Amino acid sequence: MEGKGAARSSLIVPSVQEMVEEKMITAVPPRYVRSDQDKAEISSETGLRNEIPIIDMSLLSSLDSEIDKLDFACKEWGFFQLVNHGMDSTFLEKFKSEIQDFFNFPMEEKKKLWQQPDDIEGFGQVFVVSEEQKLDWSDMFFLTMQPVQLRKPHLFPNLPLPFRETLDTYSAEVKSIAKILLAKVAVALKIKSEEMEELFDDELGQRLRLNYYPPCPEPDKVIGLTPHSDSTGLTILLQVNEVDGLQIKKNGKWVSVKPLPNAFVVNIGDILEIITNGTYRSIEHRGVVNSEKERLSVASFHNMGLGKVIGPMRSLVERHEAAIFKSVTTEEYFNGLFSRALDGKAYLDVMRV
Repeated sequence: MEGKGAARSSLIVPSVQEMVEEKMITAVPPRYVRSDQDKAEISSETGLRNEIPIIDMSLLSSLDSEIDKLDFACKEWGFFQLVNHGMDSTFLEKFKSEIQDFFNFPMEEKKKLWQQPDDIEGFGQVFVVSEEQKLDWSDMFFLTMQPVQLRKPHLFPNLPLPFRETLDTYSAEVKSIAKILLAKVAVALKIKSEEMEELFDDELGQRLRLNYYPPCPEPDKVIGLTPHSDSTGLTILLQVNEVDGLQIKKNGKWVSVKPLPNAFVVNIGDILEIITNGTYRSIEHRGVVNSEKERLSVASFHNMGLGKVIGPMRSLVERHEAAIFKSVTTEEYFNGLFSRALDGKAYLDVMRV
């Protein structure tokens, strides 16, 4: 998680949801039209979308073959679906329902939770660094959840009950899943578990991003979420409703991900690519929208705690006989990240030796 004193912000932007619901627009406003969209082909191979690895979390402790599958998923895909993760399906359905209700709040209530000029948390968008920049066709609510002492006093305590309590429970359970997965990644990498534990300890940072993608009258002209790789260690995504929109880039083509019911979609972030010295790779992905239905999801980003150094693990540098990434503090890393617009894997390239 980033340092407290670091100044970072994103320009305040209008709500796309409000624009769609109140203005009944039939054409996309110019600031959302994306002529720069990646024209890479969208894979029509249904086999490919079904090949995204599925990891059974209940087997990771007992089967070497499941660890091998995890290793393959992290090396070859950077993404996998996690099933049998232990989170209660009844609780997940309650959480999804409350997320839907949260985005249906009246606008005057949302305004109380809107981003402030010197902060990126709250309702809005992130990585907006200029007035000329094209905007994503989405709204999001972004907030720090872990460690608890870094929660913003003007945000989390002002969320309505019971949603606040549900969010708290979800955050703690997803953090536990992330810690188990990171420990299993150490096993897959054949490194000492202490090496991973030192980086992702009890001060593990977690931020949640609640995403709302409204329907769009001209979906081919916009992007719901700009193509990027996650800057984090590990991202755990929950699909809230039954509308697909996540696409990952595989072999130069965009592959649609169809989440399994109540599964998590997990992906490797740039930080994990750096600390594994390139053994595991973060993958470019994006969100697309449609003309008929809204899409909702919740992404949980897990990072190292304050004051850590982000750089290749010593044992892997020795194994590879060279470090391919620089080492920087978490503060330096995130200050650099939030001063830029999202742009594929460009920030990871800045970190290369």
